[in-house]
Amino acid sequence: MQQMATTVTLLGAASSPGPGLSAGDVAGRDGHHASLHCSRLRARKRQPWVLCSLKYGCLGVGGPGEAGSRSAASPVYSSLTAIYVWCRRTDELVDGPNASHITPQALDRWERRLEDLFAGRPYDMLDAALSDTITKFPIDIQPFKDMIDGMRTDLKKARYKNFDELYMYCYYVAGTVGLMSVPVMGIAPESKATAESVYGAALALGLANQLTNILRDVGEDARRGRIYLPQDELAEAGLSDEDIFKGVVTEKWRKFMKRQIKRARMFFEEAEQGVTELRKESRWPVWASMLLYRQILDEIEANDYNNFTKRAYVGKAKKVLALPVAYGKSLLLPYSLRNNQT
Repeated sequence: MQQMATTVTLLGAASSPGPGLSAGDVAGRDGHHASLHCSRLRARKRQPWVLCSLKYGCLGVGGPGEAGSRSAASPVYSSLTAIYVWCRRTDELVDGPNASHITPQALDRWERRLEDLFAGRPYDMLDAALSDTITKFPIDIQPFKDMIDGMRTDLKKARYKNFDELYMYCYYVAGTVGLMSVPVMGIAPESKATAESVYGAALALGLANQLTNILRDVGEDARRGRIYLPQDELAEAGLSDEDIFKGVVTEKWRKFMKRQIKRARMFFEEAEQGVTELRKESRWPVWASMLLYRQILDEIEANDYNNFTKRAYVGKAKKVLALPVAYGKSLLLPYSLRNNQT
C-alpha cells in the first residue's frame, strides 16, 4: 500500500503578539472561554485526537486520582483546548448548521484570519487563546492551513478513487491535529527517538482515528450522499455505491470491512511506539484515546459488520475500564530506551 508523502514543517518559530488585541493580555480568560466553547460544540467525526485527550485525560497532572482544577489551569490543557476549539470552529464551517452557505471564498477568508492570528492579530477571544498558545509552544502554521484545505475538499468531493486519495483527506482533517498537538504535549526529555518518528506516530494516530470514524459512520454518511471508502477497493470486492446506499450486510461487505479494519489497526500499531516517547503526563490521555477508538473497531466486528444501521458504540463501563489500563501504559519506559535496559 502506497502512502502519499506529505511535507510538513514539524517545528516552527512561534509568532509574537502584534498590534491590535494582545494575546497575552487576554490569555487567562480566553482559556476559560475556549473551554466553555469546547463543551458546547457538538462532537462529529473530525479531530478525535485532541477531543479524547481533553475528555479522558487530565493533562498536566500525575494520574487519574489527581483529576481536578489543576488540570484545567495547566498551560498544556488550556493550549490543547485552544487548538481543539479552532479545529471545531473550522469544522463547523463545512459541517455545521450554516454549511450550505459556505463558499470557497469563505474558507479563503478563514485562512487569512488564521495568518493574522499567527502574526499576533487575533480577531476575537477564541482566536486570542490560540494566538497565546503559539507564543508558548513551537507550533507551525502548516497543519492548520492543511486542515482548511481538507474543508475545501469536503465542499467539492464526496467520493475517493483509491486509498491514496482517502489517506490525504484523513491527513487533512485528522492527521493534522496530531502535528498541532505534539509541540504542546511535548517529547520526553529522556527519549532517544527522533522528532520525526514521534510526529510520524502522531500522524498515524490521527489517520487511524479518522479511518475508524469513517468505518463507524458508513450508514450515516451514505444517508448524506457521501461515501468515504476507496472506490477501487469497493469494486475489487464486487461492491458499488448502490450497495452502500441499500445498506445490506453481505459476505462481500464483511470481507471488504475486514480489510478496512485491518488497515486501521495497522495505523494504530504504528502510533503506539511514538506515544511512549511523549512526556509522561501527556501519555495517559493519548493512550486513552487510542484504546477507546480501537474498541470501536471491535464493536463493528461484534455487530457483524453492520455499520449501515447499527452504530458501533463503546459503553460507559468499557470506557471507565480503559482509563486505568491507559494510565498503566503511560508509565512504561519510552520505547527508544527499552533496548538499552539490561
